[in-house]
Amino acid sequence: MVVVLSFQPLHFHSPQLPKTKTHYGLGVARCGIAEPSGKPAPFGEKTKYKDGLFEKGFMSLFGRKMGKFAAKEKKTERESSKGFWDYDYDSFVDVSKRVMQGRSRLQQQEVVREVLLSMLPPGAPAQFRKLFPPTKWAAEFNAALTVPFFHWLVGPSEVIEIEVNGVKQKSGVLIKKCRYLENSGCVGMCVNMCKIPTQDFFTNEFGLPLTMTPNFEDMSCEMAYGKVPPPFEEDPVSKQPCFSEICSMANPSSSICHKLQA
Repeated sequence: MVVVLSFQPLHFHSPQLPKTKTHYGLGVARCGIAEPSGKPAPFGEKTKYKDGLFEKGFMSLFGRKMGKFAAKEKKTERESSKGFWDYDYDSFVDVSKRVMQGRSRLQQQEVVREVLLSMLPPGAPAQFRKLFPPTKWAAEFNAALTVPFFHWLVGPSEVIEIEVNGVKQKSGVLIKKCRYLENSGCVGMCVNMCKIPTQDFFTNEFGLPLTMTPNFEDMSCEMAYGKVPPPFEEDPVSKQPCFSEICSMANPSSSICHKLQA
């Protein structure tokens, strides 16, 4: 959903790209996949993951921040005593679904923006703009960081070469099969809680354009740092129908996901 925590500029001292463990290809983050093949499960099946403390820490951090905006749920005594490290990916996705309840598309995106801002130190966006102006190097550096730091959120990914304004550069990130999308099974959640707010945050708050292009045929996604995103009305995702067979919130009678229309 959000690709921002590790980019606090005060932590950067060198343009050296981070090294990542490979799992089934050069530059692909291992990301704790528990499938025998080491690859994401086929479309329609949920990939099995084995999350460590690092992954659970981020799930808990985001889940607790978003929980402040989520619709209330009836909690059992056991759930009420849930500790920080007791959160898992299912809990994180559940909170996201409850944030969507009773909110319009724009309101959902605003919640994500507020959550992201709450995780940054004062003045971070301005500092980011100074250290990372919209250059080829900045785009490539952020693409490289996305792979190792956000495997917990989106699953395995790799840096790819893309073309931005006629220039070829390695500022693209190919997410093999987005964990957030496959676990939610919700087109609206993908677009409203991840794609659009993440694009807007980088483009408008950080000044580094980012375009995310999810593929709803196989649940992969391409992130293009340095590429200005199109207006929502001109983006193909605005016409995307629900996953009627796997989304609990789907409206099969609508040709376009109803969560994208309000």
